[in-house]
Amino acid sequence: AASVVRASALKLALWFKRLATIALTLLLTNSLWLLPSLAQTAPPVAVPTDSSNLPAATLTQEPTTRQSPAVSALSSESFVANAVRNVGNAVVRIDTERTVTRNVPDLFYADPFFRGRMGGSGFQSIPQEERLRGQGSGFIINEIGDILTNAHVVDGADQVTVKLKDGRSFEGYVEGIDEITDLAVIRINTAGELLPVSQLGDSDEGEVGDWAIAVGNPLGLDNTVTLGIVSTLKRSSAAVGIPDKRIDFIQTDAAINPGNSGGPLLNAQGEVIGINTAIRADAMGIGIAIPINKAKAIQASLSRGERIAHPYLGVQIATLTPDMAKMNNEDPNSAIELPVTDGVLVVRVLPNTPAAEAGLRRGDVITKIEGLRVKQADQLQSRVDRVKVGESLKVTLQRGDRTQQFSVKTADLSEQESA
Repeated sequence: AASVVRASALKLALWFKRLATIALTLLLTNSLWLLPSLAQTAPPVAVPTDSSNLPAATLTQEPTTRQSPAVSALSSESFVANAVRNVGNAVVRIDTERTVTRNVPDLFYADPFFRGRMGGSGFQSIPQEERLRGQGSGFIINEIGDILTNAHVVDGADQVTVKLKDGRSFEGYVEGIDEITDLAVIRINTAGELLPVSQLGDSDEGEVGDWAIAVGNPLGLDNTVTLGIVSTLKRSSAAVGIPDKRIDFIQTDAAINPGNSGGPLLNAQGEVIGINTAIRADAMGIGIAIPINKAKAIQASLSRGERIAHPYLGVQIATLTPDMAKMNNEDPNSAIELPVTDGVLVVRVLPNTPAAEAGLRRGDVITKIEGLRVKQADQLQSRVDRVKVGESLKVTLQRGDRTQQFSVKTADLSEQESA
């Protein structure tokens, strides 16, 4: 009887096992059949408004056709292309030629054998003329054909040829040059032909970090564009290694190479904010440009051929700090004892200048101009540049342990250099 019961139980277990297998097979088959339908009919999953606490992988975003301005501009046409289009046709190439005369020794006469037999006692030189060629850039600023460029691009040129981007070439005439600001205006006679004109901006509105686009013909490679930013504003000429100029430059890391000189520096809107003028030979990624507002101030005078007057005092100066003064005074070989103060040290007084006539001396420390405090040399230079030639300035200085005041009447720097 026990064996019969065990046999019945085993059959019952096998029956339940088969039933379970059939049920599982049906369930899997129906699930696979339902999956496509579920994928088509399932509603979209809503994304919570405040998703700041969700992992990055769980965030979803509905498709959208809107893009940020920067992405939209770069996806179709960059702001650089738009900016260059505004002014690119007005950028010109300037080719110059000038004749120089050099004395070349007569090699035949220099030979002692022939010189002794010909009774000569020294070298004879034969003057020879040589044509030197140069190249630079510029940009058209009005419809009558005035072009702004650097003074050093056309200085001393006998022949100037201006080539436009569209291939037209014109003879250029130098109307005016100002070496102190390194600016020049040349004109081309187009006989009524239409000219593209640059849009001039306001260099005083620029900020450090703004886009800077340099356009020109560097190294003979016409129509070249480089991109960077405005690195610094109001960089003094002394700081960039050209103290004979009177400019507070725009510094940029946009590539500026030989041949770029005179070309425009643009902002993101395609407006000219500067004139590319030079690069630091001992540095990479440092270029300088003359602010366009400086050119605006004297362009009309240069176009009329007028000489630009620049006021000056006649002193060589340097910034002085208390620490520098102490180091000088502690040096047993120092030729002069300096006041321990902040100010502008008079390193040298040039003869026959306003400073010499007023009684300024080497070792004086200028602390105020017209009652305004000055602590750096470029501050003093800037104050002098803002007055007219012939105007008197009240100078307060420290001489030894005494404070003194002098009245210095400015003179024209150009007249001093030509004297």
